[in-house]
Formats: sequence, structure tokens, C-alpha cells
Amino acid sequence: MIRRSKRRAGDAAAPAPMKWAVVALAAVLAGCGHSPPTRYVALSATPATSIRADEPIEPVQLTAVHVPAELDRPEVVVQRSANRVWIDEGARWAGPLDRMMRRTLAQDLLTRLPPGAVVLPDAPRPPDTRTLVVTVLDVHADDGGTLTLEAAWTVLAGRPERVSASRETTLTASLTQHGAAAQAAALSAILGRLADQIAAGLPPR
Repeated sequence: MIRRSKRRAGDAAAPAPMKWAVVALAAVLAGCGHSPPTRYVALSATPATSIRADEPIEPVQLTAVHVPAELDRPEVVVQRSANRVWIDEGARWAGPLDRMMRRTLAQDLLTRLPPGAVVLPDAPRPPDTRTLVVTVLDVHADDGGTLTLEAAWTVLAGRPERVSASRETTLTASLTQHGAAAQAAALSAILGRLADQIAAGLPPR
């Protein structure tokens, strides 16, 4: 006669739900190991087509570019509608968006204004240097492949500082393709056009 060994309490089989939980966890961990690498994008300066050289211009320093909170984030917002935001989870800005926009716009202005007219961000300010502030109201891409920037720029001068010039503008650029890299290229082109407007409308003093 064959005797069946008694199963000890500690040798009880794992319940079926526990087995499925282990399988699911293993699948998740396996999937994480094959996630695509993060892509980083940056802005770049746009070459000037002309340089303003009609008269001497007192120096100006771009001290800030204010960006809406929903856009000033590491992830790239690739499209926006009235109440929705689409984010490219696999793409990141190479640095804080507001600081990248300030650096790029300052480089654009440097090539569009006479020598000595632009004081780079964070550089020591010579006496009588004016302050330039840019406020980005919105940046959005639509279904038709157009990127739109709505912004305002203000020049402050004097002691105490007072507004000497202020403009609002809306600029657009075509997106050559979908994705974060195309959006960075289009935004760079728009900043170049914004620099054109600022250089043309900047009071000489």
C-alpha cells in the first residue's frame, strides 16, 4: 500500500491570485527594461538678415523671459487646445525653458543691434543700461501644423525705471513635422522674428 505524505502547513500552494500578481509584476519589470531613451531638444539662435545701424542705441539687457507655468516644465508640450495639453513624454528640454528662451533671444538680439547695444543676461550692467522683459502669453501648435507664439515685450529706462516702450505681438511658424525636435526648431525661428521686431522697435534711448 502506497502512503501519501502529508502536506505540511508551510508547503501549501500559493493562491492563484498571488501567482497572477507575480506574473504581472515580472511583465511590468520586463517592459521597463525596453523603454525608449529620453530625447533632449534645445533652442538655437537664428542668423540675422539685417543689422540696425541707423543711430547710436543705449545698451539694453534682457533680464527675464516669463513663461506660463504649464509650458515651463521639463517635458515638451507638443500641442495645446483651449483646455487640454498634449505632452511628449519621451522628450525633454535640455534646460529650463525660460532660461533657454532668454539665452536664445539675447543671442538673436546681439546679431541684430549695433556693437555694445546688448548686455548679455547675467553680465554686469554698465551705467544707464535699460531693462528688457519679455512675457510669453501662450505658445501652442494646432492640428494644421502651425506653431503660434503670443508675447509682449517691455523696455524700462531711467531711475527709477519707467516703461519707455511696450509692444504685443503674435508670431507663427510652420512645423515641418510632428514631434519635439520640430517644435524646438519652429520656436527658435519665431524667437528670431521676435528679435527682429524688438530690434526695429527699440527706442534709441
